[in-house]
Amino acid sequence: MSQQKLLKKVVKALSKANIDYMVTGSIVSSLQGEPRSSVDIDFVVDIKKPSVKNLVNEFSPPDFYLDEDSIIDAINTQSMFNLLHVPSGIKVDFWILTDEEFDQSRFSRKYVEEIMGVNIYVSSPEDTILKKLYWVKISEGSVKHFNDALRVFELQYNNLNQKYLEDWAEKLNVKSYLIEVKKQAKML
Repeated sequence: MSQQKLLKKVVKALSKANIDYMVTGSIVSSLQGEPRSSVDIDFVVDIKKPSVKNLVNEFSPPDFYLDEDSIIDAINTQSMFNLLHVPSGIKVDFWILTDEEFDQSRFSRKYVEEIMGVNIYVSSPEDTILKKLYWVKISEGSVKHFNDALRVFELQYNNLNQKYLEDWAEKLNVKSYLIEVKKQAKML
């Protein structure tokens, strides 16, 4: 199964199980910026315990590995769980929607993009940039995440809410990285 087919299957399964979601990570930064390959798919999900069995039932062995206990644990700890497509090795990371202000803000700003004929909720360009810069900060300088943020900034510049970017960069303590993005994009 290709990454694109798995993405479509997961989106359909989440919709069928009434689980609110948005796609993030390199899939979205590639859509909004410069395409690059990735071995995983990232989702933020607002999943509640009653929906867990419905999701697990959509991904049965031997083609898929999805552990019900891991999902419950992720919900309890507001962390993440994984789905693995065994034959291809493609991994899907599901990040639980937390109560944190930025998480709530970016989830409320998701919008629909059509990808391969399917409407999919994705993070806004501003939130893609901010989350990539956050990953730069916690990884102590990831070039990959910085370049993703830079390309989204460059390609989406005319449509970006600069005040939102500035305000959240300050709150997330990534303002120095945003300044560097602007310098490299020649916007300063």
